[in-house]
Amino acid sequence: MDPVTIETGRLLLRPFTSADTDAVYEACQDEDIQFYTPVPVPYRRADAEKLVGETLPTQWAEDKDCTLGAFRKDTGALVGSYCLTLISRGVWELGYWAVKEQRGQGFSVEAARALCDWGWTALDVHRIEWRAMVGNAGSRAVAEKLGFTVEGTLHHRSIANDGKPHDWWVGGLLRA
Repeated sequence: MDPVTIETGRLLLRPFTSADTDAVYEACQDEDIQFYTPVPVPYRRADAEKLVGETLPTQWAEDKDCTLGAFRKDTGALVGSYCLTLISRGVWELGYWAVKEQRGQGFSVEAARALCDWGWTALDVHRIEWRAMVGNAGSRAVAEKLGFTVEGTLHHRSIANDGKPHDWWVGGLLRA
């Protein structure tokens, strides 16, 4: 699948490029991103280079993961990373992280809604899932604002970057 560009009122969602490496590297220094998402710890500049230069383009080409960076139209600043990842036939998982300084302004809801709307029309989707480690209240608030139903808790779903197993919330959004 070819990467897409999506515009909202305040944001431009587009594929990451090598010009975004520094912004991704800086964003992923945030302790919350390192704790709540599966980024490498410590997060090195080489990790950002590989992500934007190799991993994400390959995932788009293999139709496995549709990741876009969200950038403010007014300043060009990186807001975050938003993706739909293929789980199984017709089921994609919404994932995201937001730059610490951009949180609390509604950007994640705006970006994630735009990506999900695109997914409903462009992908073979009947269900979009969301998962977040218990305690990630910001991610849960975004999912609930998007209309996801929190369906339960997965106990000891995965080992986080602290080396301990953690519970995760899981939710779903179904095609209307």
